[in-house]
Amino acid sequence: MNRNIKKVAVLGSGVMGSRIACHFANIGVEVLLLDIVPRELLPAEQAKGLTLESPLVRNRIVNQSLDTAIKSNPAPLFSKSFAKRISTGNFDDDMEKIAHVDWVIEVVVERLDIKKSVFEKVEQFRKAGTLITSNTSGIPIHLMTEGRSEDFKANFCGTHFFNPPRYLQLLEIIPTPDTKKEVVDFLMHYGDKMLGKTVVLCKDTPAFIGNRIGVYSMLAITHLVEQLDLTVEEVDKYTGPAMGHPKSATFRTADVVGLDTLVNVAKGLEQNAPDDEAKGVFQLPTFINKMVENKWLGEKTKKGFYEKVKDAKGGSEILSLNLKTLEYGPQQKVKSSTLEATKPVEDIRKRMKVYEQGTDKAGQLFRAMHYPLFEYVSKRVPEITDDFFRIDDAMRAGFGWEIGPFEVWDALGVRETLEKIKSEEKRLPGQTGEVAQWVHDMLEAGNESFYKVENGVRHYYDIASKSYKPIPGTEDLIVLDHIRENKTIWKNSGVSIIDLGDGILNVEFHTKMNTIGGEVIQGINKAIDLAEKEYRGLVISNDGKNFSAGANIGMIFMMAVEQDYDELNMAVRMFQNTSMRIRYSAIPVVAAPFQLTLGGGCEFSMHADFVQLHAETYMGLVEFGVGVIPGGGGSKEFALRASDDYRPDQIDQNYFRDRFLTIGQAKVSTSAVEAYELGYLQKGKYAITMNRARLLADAKAKAIELADAGYVQPIQRTDIKALGNQALGLVYVGASSMEAGHYISEHDKKISEKLGYVMAGGDISQPVDVSEQYLLDLERKAFLELCTERKTLERIQHMLTTGKALRN
Repeated sequence: MNRNIKKVAVLGSGVMGSRIACHFANIGVEVLLLDIVPRELLPAEQAKGLTLESPLVRNRIVNQSLDTAIKSNPAPLFSKSFAKRISTGNFDDDMEKIAHVDWVIEVVVERLDIKKSVFEKVEQFRKAGTLITSNTSGIPIHLMTEGRSEDFKANFCGTHFFNPPRYLQLLEIIPTPDTKKEVVDFLMHYGDKMLGKTVVLCKDTPAFIGNRIGVYSMLAITHLVEQLDLTVEEVDKYTGPAMGHPKSATFRTADVVGLDTLVNVAKGLEQNAPDDEAKGVFQLPTFINKMVENKWLGEKTKKGFYEKVKDAKGGSEILSLNLKTLEYGPQQKVKSSTLEATKPVEDIRKRMKVYEQGTDKAGQLFRAMHYPLFEYVSKRVPEITDDFFRIDDAMRAGFGWEIGPFEVWDALGVRETLEKIKSEEKRLPGQTGEVAQWVHDMLEAGNESFYKVENGVRHYYDIASKSYKPIPGTEDLIVLDHIRENKTIWKNSGVSIIDLGDGILNVEFHTKMNTIGGEVIQGINKAIDLAEKEYRGLVISNDGKNFSAGANIGMIFMMAVEQDYDELNMAVRMFQNTSMRIRYSAIPVVAAPFQLTLGGGCEFSMHADFVQLHAETYMGLVEFGVGVIPGGGGSKEFALRASDDYRPDQIDQNYFRDRFLTIGQAKVSTSAVEAYELGYLQKGKYAITMNRARLLADAKAKAIELADAGYVQPIQRTDIKALGNQALGLVYVGASSMEAGHYISEHDKKISEKLGYVMAGGDISQPVDVSEQYLLDLERKAFLELCTERKTLERIQHMLTTGKALRN
């Protein structure tokens, strides 16, 4: 644990290597990225008179790979400026530089002979004690160290990142018998805290954990297609979000990953896991073999289970593959009474029970795929892991499942499901209907579930000791689901106020998409009331998929349509007052946003004393898209921050313009780092948590720190420099030019002018200091005036009826 990773060398700059390099750059580590030297010149290089000895040529492969990665979407870097942390070179000229790094990560082609030759070079220059790991997805780890030194073996391990490394949370750690325990402990710790990963300790078995179970699950479905007479559309509809899986479901995922990749892993498992009782599942169905033969491999060949074509009108149309005829045709609508029954069930565990009871094809598929899956995963313990919870961790983090197979089994009832597993008519190769003996032993001892929560900490059934133990590494996490029942001190229909302990409260939203309406406003004010009287601080966060999609525009629309402007005025005033109360309460308030943090969610965060945010936070004031300006203090706040930016030797209007355009162009950050670059965060008033699971604990710790430091209630600002007509002229000329060039509509021009009027402090002849309340009053007036516009109401109505609302 005393290791300090300052510099990393990544050997191999392909899709994985370049993006692993980028993710280390994201966390501030200096990276050396190396690859092979080209063997021949490109025509363009020959035309320039370059030779194979020219530096530009020798580093061409690595530089092109890195450039491609940086330009790719989704972006592998939190900020493109972080690319400066990566230096490039090649194996022949620069391998000696690894003597100065703390960790060498090999990510070359998946061939054991090539990997071993690279390690032979590495050992010539690597300093003793340096970490050395391989990112292989399936080659046995222990075979790579043959012929290497004792120090190399002791510090060597498998580290399997999932692609794309920035976004997929799974990192598998695969030690060999020679790997030192402290190396494994360090990698588990570093992957969790620094890289933000769900780190899963694996045994050195074929495909490790994630791909072993994930590929089994996907291929099991392909074997059920004929038995259940399923189409591509039906499979992807049934195995998507309703089942707690990603939108890409099964066949769309195969297209994205590449059918050749899936086939290679399947063949590897068939060959390398001869004792797997279900190895017949890894034998490919005829339609997959035919697709591979036709090179219908998915996105990489523009054709897979789906094909994107041009229709008669020149638009795009996505066709699906008929698995019987192997011909492409228009996608068919999928209807299912089971899916309809699951729609109102938000709780994923309760939804699984509803899904299991379905009587149509969706219900049949659920049972036919899950019952053998339960049997299969139970029998992989202790083959691939001694602790079953690692299988659930791998499936959530690597394959995007909301809950893993043992968690689904718990939701259905472990004991109740045993007889159903035995009696299931649809059978897969190797399926016997009997689960592993350890499950029976667990039940016979009176333990009815794989997991349980005690004192707010999740425990798992430990097979070796036949008792429940805390899941390692989670003891210091705060999970609201685990404490809400016993620690909620107040709640209404949209908010729960939960005691986190140590004098800190948490206010969580649980409205749809955590949108902000009257119940949330009431809950935040109640939480501040309670905290000011009896506690030391407040955190605003939740366990949802997104922090907040913003204000409830449906509520705003109804008030505007009914012309209830007094009510609307009061609602906006309450929103503004709540933002101001977050900033000017007597206790420290820490916002802990993550994922979508839009509109009002962004405004609340901007007013907090401190923002502890997850690295993947997509923050923005997006009200322009709805036809209004930020009305919960966001417009005021950007005027305030522009004022604080002004410098005596700089042109004030430049700072004003930058702040204005962030709102005017509805810019949303693509990371926490970019949220700072866009001005949504302030220097010294935010910190980034890499691992989402640790966000709430980090936010609580920050609230305690602020309280311990002697937090003093701030005083409202009255020294905000308003530029008046100096800035208004800039806005009006720019908006008129944009409209004249047909870049924006007449209504967009009007919104721009309203925003400019607020941020400039109104129609004043020369710069003057104004108060926050003065700007809030302007903001509210402009917001209300825009709500009377027909175009605004049409825009909101369109968003509500099409389901595309971002809920400003």
